[in-house]
Amino acid sequence: MLASKSISSSAQDVNLLSQYNGHYDFTFIGNTLNVRENGANDPCEILTSSSANLNLNAQDTVQSAYLYWAGSGTGVFEVKLNGQTIVSERTFGVSPPAATNHFFSAFADVTTLVQNTGNGLYTLSDLDLSPFISPTQYCFNGTNFGGWALVIVYKNTSLPLNQINIYDGLQSVPEILSINLTNLNVIDNLGAKIGFVAWEGDRNIAVNETLSINGNPISNPPLNPVNNAFNGSNSITGQSNLYNMDLDIYEIQNNIQVGDDSALITLTSGQDFVMINCVVTKLNSQLPDATVAIDNLNNFCGSEKLKIDYIVSNINSTDFLAADTKIAIYINDQLVSVTQTTAAIAIGESQIGSAIVDIPTGISSPFAVKIVVDDNGQGVGAVTETDEENNEFFQEFSLTLPPVIGELSNLISCNIGFGKAIFNLEQIREIVAEYYTGNLSFYTSLEDAQNQINMIGNLTNFTSEISPQQIYVRFDDEICESIFSFLLQSKNCPPTVYNYVSANGDGLNDTLVIDGLRDVFLNFELQIYNRWGTLVWVGNNNAINFDGFANRGILTGNKTLPDGTYYYVLNLNDKDYTEPLTGFLYFTQ
Repeated sequence: MLASKSISSSAQDVNLLSQYNGHYDFTFIGNTLNVRENGANDPCEILTSSSANLNLNAQDTVQSAYLYWAGSGTGVFEVKLNGQTIVSERTFGVSPPAATNHFFSAFADVTTLVQNTGNGLYTLSDLDLSPFISPTQYCFNGTNFGGWALVIVYKNTSLPLNQINIYDGLQSVPEILSINLTNLNVIDNLGAKIGFVAWEGDRNIAVNETLSINGNPISNPPLNPVNNAFNGSNSITGQSNLYNMDLDIYEIQNNIQVGDDSALITLTSGQDFVMINCVVTKLNSQLPDATVAIDNLNNFCGSEKLKIDYIVSNINSTDFLAADTKIAIYINDQLVSVTQTTAAIAIGESQIGSAIVDIPTGISSPFAVKIVVDDNGQGVGAVTETDEENNEFFQEFSLTLPPVIGELSNLISCNIGFGKAIFNLEQIREIVAEYYTGNLSFYTSLEDAQNQINMIGNLTNFTSEISPQQIYVRFDDEICESIFSFLLQSKNCPPTVYNYVSANGDGLNDTLVIDGLRDVFLNFELQIYNRWGTLVWVGNNNAINFDGFANRGILTGNKTLPDGTYYYVLNLNDKDYTEPLTGFLYFTQ
């Protein structure tokens, strides 16, 4: 639907306000405030309110309702409709040539009020023109008037597929007035009609007062004779005493042709001053309306290909959009692909599609992606539409680059036996967080990382059974992903000697405890001497821990060594530890 245009100056041309395509029709209701036909030296009586009835069929649904009110003077722009205050959204004004009198009209969208009220009596009130109208102004020459009208567009699925165009402004005659109605799409003129909201027409003035469509005078006899088009009538109700305003609808089936995209309305008047406020047309117009929008763009994380997800719609239409309608895709105005719809798109429906295109060489980021429906790639369309100006969609896009992570240092932890070590993998998360804040997951093989299976669960206490071991990290921020790796390495840390042995069988310190020695330094040799320097015990990775029994010297056998201080010499026989570790220990039974 076309948006309304705000107007606040004098003598505004009648232009397109709104358009509806579908199972629509229109009607008018309204009433005058004049108590009689105005004329020279009128008694100057005028009402401040009047009423009219709305009687739509039960299957009719109100789509839009526009309220117009008008009168003599510079304007009353706040009124009430069924007791609800209505403030004008747009105003219009006009004056006769070489005259000091002014006339106004006002507009408000009252769709919600009418939808909620439905059929019944509508009363417009608080339209008080008394500050303007007096015996010496307007009344003396019979130009005092006031009135209101509701223009109602309604929908009913049993109606033909029509196009409703609403035009408004405020233009006047006498002499001649031409209004060009544009944006028409006439496929079939069967049932075509045109309606007018007009002010200040006089029944008794019929001096060359004609209404023509495309040069053909039209009439609606006996209510609207061909020489007195605006004569205070309401052709919807058959009312002939709608003093000084007209709500008339004419059949124009034979006055507009299939294929027309415009129509010229010509109004002549040799004497009467008539103002046209609103014109509504109904034409049988079965056309699609193709629009397209980009739903998502993805360049596969740094690749030279771009995936485009799009939606083709046929919303403001009166016919299906045919299958195989062409869709052209441009990058920085370079054609990169032509695709098409896969099936016909029904009225009011949409179709999802996607295309993978190559990004042209030399295109720098960011760049503009344009997608055009009903375009064969040469800017040429094959579909006639209700709106030919809404087929394009633009979106700027920046290439998504894979994460660049600095080289990760290997994690090193102490060997707890045969190369086994315990690691805190959360350290890697902390390092990567300096670069990106996406999701990280850890795996023990590249295949698992690629397939996102067998993810490492306990990151703070991960036991590596071998050294070195490669760990794979998958980075994913829902746009881009990357896999990188680092090594876990165990090292032989200096052993810790607990130099107290109490071989009393209580389970505490019954043997010499040296943490980080056994199964770590596989070739170690431990020698223990008494205080006189005599070697009393020798052990290695295959021997039991020293428990107070000598395995060297005269006490070798089943007797424990005497209580006292002893000395040890620990040769680790490791390339990183070339000097022996020495110290004392105390033994007691």
